[in-house]
Amino acid sequence: MELDSVILSRMLTSTTLAFHIIFATIGVGVPIMISIAEFMGIKRNDPHYTLLARRWARGFTITVAVGVVTGTAIGLQLSMLWPAFMQVAGQVIALPLFMETFAFFFEAIFLGIYLYTWDRFKNKWIHWLLTIPVMIGSSASALFITTVNAFMNTPQGFELSNGKAINIDPIAAMLNPATPTKVFHVLTTAYLTSALILAGITAFTILKKKGSEYHKKALRLTMVSALIFAFATALAGDLSAKFLAEYQPEKLAAAEWHFETEKNADLIVFGTLDENNEVHNEIRLPGFLSFLAGSSFEHEVIGLNETPEDERPPLWIHYLFDGMVSIGFFSIFISGLFILFWKWKKRNEWNKPLLWGIVASGPLAMLAIEFGWIYAEVGRQPWILRGYMKVADAATKADGVGLTFALFVGLYILLGILCVVVLIKMFKNKPAEAELEQRFPKRTK
Repeated sequence: MELDSVILSRMLTSTTLAFHIIFATIGVGVPIMISIAEFMGIKRNDPHYTLLARRWARGFTITVAVGVVTGTAIGLQLSMLWPAFMQVAGQVIALPLFMETFAFFFEAIFLGIYLYTWDRFKNKWIHWLLTIPVMIGSSASALFITTVNAFMNTPQGFELSNGKAINIDPIAAMLNPATPTKVFHVLTTAYLTSALILAGITAFTILKKKGSEYHKKALRLTMVSALIFAFATALAGDLSAKFLAEYQPEKLAAAEWHFETEKNADLIVFGTLDENNEVHNEIRLPGFLSFLAGSSFEHEVIGLNETPEDERPPLWIHYLFDGMVSIGFFSIFISGLFILFWKWKKRNEWNKPLLWGIVASGPLAMLAIEFGWIYAEVGRQPWILRGYMKVADAATKADGVGLTFALFVGLYILLGILCVVVLIKMFKNKPAEAELEQRFPKRTK
């Protein structure tokens, strides 16, 4: 297959987003966990939770630094790789792009103050209050950038005349029909994934070193948080499905291999698809697609055959949808099982199979984030701006995209390696037990 500028532009943008979303997700979710840990440390007068907040905050700054680089690359690539799109939509989405940058600076300022004012306040609650603007800034950053993606799915707030956007209303563009469900889904999954990543690291430490009371408290905190966020994510997924059924029925139909418009439509789980679009080896849940789409088994679900063939998303997104949902249910299962074993005194929540399941939940949650993002973007194909502009018409026609792609991939590999090495050295050279003894010598056992 010849790699023309359109394919190369898609490859470069996809690679950048796939790498950036790891750090963006951590950047949105970890501040919540830091705030919870410090709150519990102050409330219970417990140095273990206070140390958790300190250590998580230090690691968080490294991921923020990498996220800044990849986020900047995305802004550069929007103009460099998608000039026709920016010519049409640039003025419409300028406000949320600016507000996203402002939210990041807001977060960065208070993060700096938070990091350098430990033990500076006689009243510890004052320092904890600094986590609030950090949380607001990180979540607001996700909110504003998500409104841009939502706009690409359900564009409004402008009129198109001779290839130019006129009568622009940036607020209406931001508050498009996709915004509420997309923002809710992005935030809850970021919170859940961050909790599970921190839980996975802690569970691995317990398996490797048998862990201390510090690690056991950390795991209990992260797993309780994960269960709460997992249920919130399930609600967000349900609302997202109902949104798709109304506004992007072709995306839902492609994900569920639903071809004929009908009521009492079956939900297809797993399975394979042959060249005649016949489904095999699937699990069918009778009527559940209708219930998912409209809260009623009698709800009519639009089939993919209603969409022109050249406007249909690729059918392989079904596997991404299945993977994302399966990992979501696994997150509920593993966090719920840990809490059940913790509260049920006859069971041991520190048994190895359960801990290995928690270790796996972290990478799996991030994989679900990747699956969800690819499903969201590929499920909109062939549109970059749904109903207005196709991807093939938006990409640059310039040469040199292949070389740029290679350079950026090299940059991401380098950043990824450096990030992992720095984080490992940061915590390996100063284990929690030693730091706890150093900071709270009279309160450690």
